Amino acid sequence: MKKILFAAYSLDYGGIETALVTLLKYLSNDYDITLVLEKKQGVFLNDLPKNVNVITYTPSINKNKLIRKFLNFIKQIRFKLKYKNKFDFAASYATYSFPCSFVARNASKNSCLWIHNDYLNFYDNDVVKYKEFFKDLNIDKFKKIVFVSKYDRQYFNAEFPYLMDRTFTCNNLIDYEKIISKSNEKVDDFKKNDVPTFINIGRHDEKQKKISRIINATRKLNKKGYKFRVIFVGKGSATKKYYSECRDLKNVQFLGAKKNPYPYLKNSDCFVLSSQFEGYPVVLVEAMVLNKPIITTNVSDVKDDIDNKYGIVVDNSEKGVYEGMKKFLDNGIKTKKFSAEDYNKEIVEKINKIINK
Repeated sequence: MKKILFAAYSLDYGGIETALVTLLKYLSNDYDITLVLEKKQGVFLNDLPKNVNVITYTPSINKNKLIRKFLNFIKQIRFKLKYKNKFDFAASYATYSFPCSFVARNASKNSCLWIHNDYLNFYDNDVVKYKEFFKDLNIDKFKKIVFVSKYDRQYFNAEFPYLMDRTFTCNNLIDYEKIISKSNEKVDDFKKNDVPTFINIGRHDEKQKKISRIINATRKLNKKGYKFRVIFVGKGSATKKYYSECRDLKNVQFLGAKKNPYPYLKNSDCFVLSSQFEGYPVVLVEAMVLNKPIITTNVSDVKDDIDNKYGIVVDNSEKGVYEGMKKFLDNGIKTKKFSAEDYNKEIVEKINKIINK
């Protein structure tokens, strides 16, 4: 049985963490898996397959720069002595993490960087910063570079053409049986009613998620006399800001972060994604599994994958979000049936090729 390693920051709430746990579940019967975490914490720790070996690699955060560098140098030496090229495949699953990059590159000659976000937009379209980010991660030393979005891969290939042969596109697996099962669990803080309900599930980070667009669109629709409600599931650095912006809105409800968001999604009528940029949002596929119409801003690959199939793609702006919500309230949104089985089958084949190629 081949030995493979994945490195991540933690297993707290988040789309990347959900995708990683799902991936490990699918691979655990065929591979001997080690998971390296910077912080051994998070609500999904108990969801890991029992045969996944979890270890930690936590860099020093000593305030003294010289001491910190020395301690981290010692940690690196120790890791190399114990794990240098001991795995058949190793992936840094937390793109932004420099320690995860170090772990993956040293654990296997068959190393891989998994890229989950649109880093060009993250750096405000600053190409210099974009390229510096990947160079700091030692991108040249990875044998494989996996993107969850075709759009992000295309841009990366344009900026790093000499690495083009190492890049792949592979969406995140979805545990659709778990999603359907858990969507039937009862919750006390939310019930389905006759009023059309929009839901947003995600981290509260205004730079990327732009939840203020939904809040402002809600205010405009209220003034026009529409009857509906909006549910927010999640938390983050901007939660207090959003609370403050919603003081005058009686049809907005914040439910906090949920380990199981699926009953809330099932009992809502439409999912709204208002982001400025994304890698490939796992939550969109979760909405498709539960047959919920989607309103999404034009991010990632949604034009190809979502538009006029499982929902609508709107302009990447507050006006776009408003018009999408208004369209749903006026006429509804028609969707087709999503085949989670076919979706996963294609991805599993890609992942096995990435690991074994």
